[in-house]
Amino acid sequence: MLRYEYKYIVPVEMLDKLRSLVKPFMEPDRHAGPDGGMYTVRSIYFDTDDLECYYHKLAGVKRRNKVRLRGYNSEEDKNPVFFEIKKKVDEPLFKNRAATTFEEAMHILHGGQVDGYISETAKITKAEAVANARRFMYHVHARRMRPVVTVVYVREPYQAILKDPDNDLRITFDRDLRAVPNPKLEDLFKEKISHPVNPRHFILEIKFNRYLPVWLRAITASLGLKKGPASKYVLAVEGCTGIAATARRMPLTL
Repeated sequence: MLRYEYKYIVPVEMLDKLRSLVKPFMEPDRHAGPDGGMYTVRSIYFDTDDLECYYHKLAGVKRRNKVRLRGYNSEEDKNPVFFEIKKKVDEPLFKNRAATTFEEAMHILHGGQVDGYISETAKITKAEAVANARRFMYHVHARRMRPVVTVVYVREPYQAILKDPDNDLRITFDRDLRAVPNPKLEDLFKEKISHPVNPRHFILEIKFNRYLPVWLRAITASLGLKKGPASKYVLAVEGCTGIAATARRMPLTL
């Protein structure tokens, strides 16, 4: 299903105010953890040697994608990890996703077969998940992609109190953004040396399928928030000196 995603870069001092304004309409998301309703998101982003995904985002290419390996919290939690391709088609987004264990993800990424190592989820059948994992590996091999940066942040998620399954409104506050340059695949859950990224701001994400509620539009307007680009991958690349320096040397030929 195509999904819309609006992003806003917000000063951290506005977090409490924004939270208080949305709470009459929203409740903690079903994925919210016991630690204050928050959890940690960890993603290794893959890109080509000339940083094709990075430059496509900067140029505003209408059809583009991001390729990432995503996990949550820590490896000890035995949580699944996900092969993801996040596609943008003009305004809406579409995500191909496949779940597996961290150990099995390493097996696949180091040349193992996809079959037998991918799990179904409540929303994705086994056959669809296997196809998504194969798409992921096709991009990695055909485009000669490599791990460029690990993006880590703390997510505070909310879902609508009044349920509309056709719209599936979700709001997240993503803060404490940090980046680990040139990670090894095995380091998804490690942060030996991480770089804080834009620490005085957090990212508000509003996700929905069909419409942005009037009350939410009024809240963002009352706070003077402007929807705009807020790619965590781009922010992380530019927050790591070595990656950003390499990126600036690459020609923009689109």
